[in-house]
Amino acid sequence: MKKINFSNKFFLVAMVGLLFAACEDGDKVFDQIIEAETRGSTLRTIEVAESQIEYDVVTSTLTSGGFSATVEVQDQENGALLQSLDVYLGYNDKTSDRGNSTIGDAEVLVQSFSLADGTIGDVGLPRFTYTTTAAEMQSTLGLTGDDIFGGDAFTIRFEIVRTDGARYSVADNSGTITGSYFNSPFEYEAVMVCGPKPTQAGTWTVDMQDAFGDGWQPTTGDGGGPGIIVTLSDGTVFELGLCTPYEDPGYACTAGDSEGTATFDVPAGQTAAATIEFTGDFWGEISFQITTPAGNVVADIGTGTAAGLIEIDYCAD
Repeated sequence: MKKINFSNKFFLVAMVGLLFAACEDGDKVFDQIIEAETRGSTLRTIEVAESQIEYDVVTSTLTSGGFSATVEVQDQENGALLQSLDVYLGYNDKTSDRGNSTIGDAEVLVQSFSLADGTIGDVGLPRFTYTTTAAEMQSTLGLTGDDIFGGDAFTIRFEIVRTDGARYSVADNSGTITGSYFNSPFEYEAVMVCGPKPTQAGTWTVDMQDAFGDGWQPTTGDGGGPGIIVTLSDGTVFELGLCTPYEDPGYACTAGDSEGTATFDVPAGQTAAATIEFTGDFWGEISFQITTPAGNVVADIGTGTAAGLIEIDYCAD
């Protein structure tokens, strides 16, 4: 007959009891955390339909674009705790060396949505859409053409005001609510991009490098013609690139196994922007920079860049 050790049995029962108690206490702690997390409000990005503004460098004006976004409010009462969703407009001067905006960190309240202004989304929560134009934003902040420049941005900040007096905005964000589902930055930007313009007259400079030190082979292992083709609006074509030691490149290349500099002259009277095509980088070794007659770098192309049209930074042109 097996002998039962009652003291050990009592110990096991006691341990089980403690484990149940610990689990119960743990559940309480977990519930408290969840309750604390759901006590606030979040703002989920549903769609940013527009966030780009075209800036004309020649006239220093905003020609098109604006901002439009739809957001969704969530709280523990399915949005019913919302008193208002306030929208603030500001300006981020990212090019302090150009333009002389003095608006600083000032913001202007431009919209205050009530719960009745929203629509109910597919998960039963209120959604709001804020839309404005570039001209409206510039006028609201009182900015002139001398204040703005391409690369700068208008800032659009949302703030949730609740019926209990609490407020939630970008300063209350955490990694949890700015993640993939909530995508809740509370603050957005409408960035000014510079539109194409007639190519600047004068001497342009192209600094070229080859990481391996054997000249350029843009389309074949031995060479393959020019790496850069510039076509002006008047039909003039320039072919540029470092020479290759492996074959006759078939154009007036620039000497230099590791680096070299070429120039091309643009006459006055161009009616549109030039197209600058990169024909390829067979070995992933080619890099180059393009500088305007005014000394501004408008393209900085790294090794391994795919063939295609080179994007010019017209803000710097």
